[in-house]
Amino acid sequence: MDVGLCYESVLPARGGAETYVGDLARRLARDGHAVHLYAARWDPAALPPATHVHRVEVPAGPRFLRPWRFAAACEAALSVRPHDVTVGFDKTWGQDVLYPQGGLHAASAAHNLRKFPGPISRAFAAAGKFFDPAAWSFARLERRQYLGPKRPLVVVNSEMVRRHFEEFYGIPPEAVRVVRSAIDPGRFAADDRPRRRHEERERWGVAPGDTVALFVAMNYRLKGLAPLLNALALTPPGRPHRLVVVGDPRFGRYVRQARRLGVADRVTFLGHRADPRDCYFAADYLVHPTFYDPCSLVALEALACGLPVVTTRYNGAAELLTPPHDGLVIADPHDAPGLAAALARAADRGYLREASAAARAAAARWTFEHHYRALLDVFAEARRAKRAA
Repeated sequence: MDVGLCYESVLPARGGAETYVGDLARRLARDGHAVHLYAARWDPAALPPATHVHRVEVPAGPRFLRPWRFAAACEAALSVRPHDVTVGFDKTWGQDVLYPQGGLHAASAAHNLRKFPGPISRAFAAAGKFFDPAAWSFARLERRQYLGPKRPLVVVNSEMVRRHFEEFYGIPPEAVRVVRSAIDPGRFAADDRPRRRHEERERWGVAPGDTVALFVAMNYRLKGLAPLLNALALTPPGRPHRLVVVGDPRFGRYVRQARRLGVADRVTFLGHRADPRDCYFAADYLVHPTFYDPCSLVALEALACGLPVVTTRYNGAAELLTPPHDGLVIADPHDAPGLAAALARAADRGYLREASAAARAAAARWTFEHHYRALLDVFAEARRAKRAA
């Protein structure tokens, strides 16, 4: 099969979606498929040598116009090169398959308002977005993607996102294919894991008997760090229960919040980690009280490392859990007592022993190979429809 992949930037150091495009290109090439990448920027080391890379020039301009310019340039580049199937991963149009790994912009915008704790603050935030040119631009672009004259075959990574397509655009569920996100569990294999766990915990100043909850995110506000600190303050202080925060190095406001709540001595802020594997190895469970995640990769990584996951119903990855066996799911991140109760249960040593084994089993049920095979079925379906047309 001749496959054209469209993604503006394939630089894995910048995020999970960019890592994914490289992983998919390597797997396609390994099977003998011809892989073409249309991109403005890429890391050659992230791609198989056989990849045919086509540079897509994007004129400079305001941030909110850049996706339009890349999409138009990509459409023009694709028009002169026939492929069996073309795939877009973000704000593009005209491809045979669209796979919005970040979910719908419309749904993300609505869920972003939930991070504000009260109706007044949400109203002010909504008013601000009303005057934001980027919000208008991205909303209009999304309607062109999915409601334009050439409608793509849509792939999403959770049932939650499939429901969003119907809720926001009236696209019926039968028109959307669910192929859940996946990771390569081999990235988290380590024969020296006990040593690395011990050394990492020593760097954190964590005693062997302490229970450590791990929080990994770049967007602390959307992923629920503030509500998490509120909930931590409600857990019993006498029990050795620590929180380690990994992600954005700009965490000053949360340090101040932890001090106000009296939990500063129980929270360690590590900032950015290029490779967070040792953090997973050193932790006991992952807590991800997000307000919006189509299917959180950090949750999948945690499961692969045997960490139970505490998350919310706003995370598509929650669909992969069978609570309480391998994790816990709460309804609302702002429910501090409910989240505190989940933290207390996850910190129980008896629970952790059983849930850790269940977490590994959950990760094994859906691997990157399963994901890849399901995606190939979608590509084949799109190719048949293209030929029939």
